[in-house]
Amino acid sequence: MKRYIGDRKQGRDRRNLQYLLSASLTGACILLSGCDMTGIGSGLLRFGQSGEVRVTVETPLHLERGWLKQEITWRSDGGWEIREEIGYQGIVGEQDRRPNPGLPVIYAGDYATLIQSLNDDDRQNLVGYSELDLVKDPECGPGTSRVGVRISDSRRRQTQEWIRCASGTFATLTTQGSGPDVAAARVVQAVITVRNYTVGEDFRSVYVGSLPFATIDKGTETRWTDDEPIVFRAPDGAGTAETQAALTEFWRGHTGQSDAAAPEIDWEQEMVLVGLIGQREEVGDSAEIRGVVTVADGTKIELWERVPGDFCAPTRQVVWPFHIVVAPRAPAPVEFTDEVKRDLVPCGTS
Repeated sequence: MKRYIGDRKQGRDRRNLQYLLSASLTGACILLSGCDMTGIGSGLLRFGQSGEVRVTVETPLHLERGWLKQEITWRSDGGWEIREEIGYQGIVGEQDRRPNPGLPVIYAGDYATLIQSLNDDDRQNLVGYSELDLVKDPECGPGTSRVGVRISDSRRRQTQEWIRCASGTFATLTTQGSGPDVAAARVVQAVITVRNYTVGEDFRSVYVGSLPFATIDKGTETRWTDDEPIVFRAPDGAGTAETQAALTEFWRGHTGQSDAAAPEIDWEQEMVLVGLIGQREEVGDSAEIRGVVTVADGTKIELWERVPGDFCAPTRQVVWPFHIVVAPRAPAPVEFTDEVKRDLVPCGTS
């Protein structure tokens, strides 16, 4: 998918050559026993060269009531995975994870380059930079993202971590105004570098532009067999009791229990969205609300259908995928987009 290709302008051959050269030198070092591999920042193997780097950006949404968390774990063999999570009122709304496209070795050279700079470059190293140790767990102000870098070295069985505050999400992160100290810019720049090497400078979040939301229920066995998505939103200034009653009627149909109690919703502040796609006939098919996006003339809800990808062999079974969420009350009209988008999911990915 395009958002995970990244900027490959320098060419795959260069990275592969870097990786092979690094591996050859490392092997020679081990065989000849002429390298110090125990001290951080010394010897041929730098801290983290055998291990992984994990970067995280957690951004508050909607008056700190929700969040968007984005994380990349990048291993020294080149393989990486990006995870995204959106949530509201302490409850996760949805999660998405994607592996690197293509062979991991394509990214191994860039990983080695990153590790070298984080160990040796006087302008951007994190390992051994003493000023970073002065702040361990800062409090980030309203609207500010919490940014972290963690390097794990598998040979030494050691981990180092740095946390700072910055503006922007993973896609829009900037060193400008980062804090609480000057050294924070180094942590933020490391996250930006990992992003550019993996998902690319033009990265676009699965949940871009969305209000936060929390999952009330999700699955493939609803008793409500209508395939039309539903919006439960009280009219402006009134109608909260009627809206709760309508939700209760749906909930009893959805669960198949005539006395089932629907979740209590603060209709003056919130709304409930029911994503339905109708009957499907494959295990692994699911419905997923990904976006609650305010636009010029109201609010649009983005509903996706996740289906097993190429070369998967899902079991045949009749299912009724659904996704029910609660979100902050957004401007009317609130409508699902006309088209249900489809997303091919790698085999074994939930």
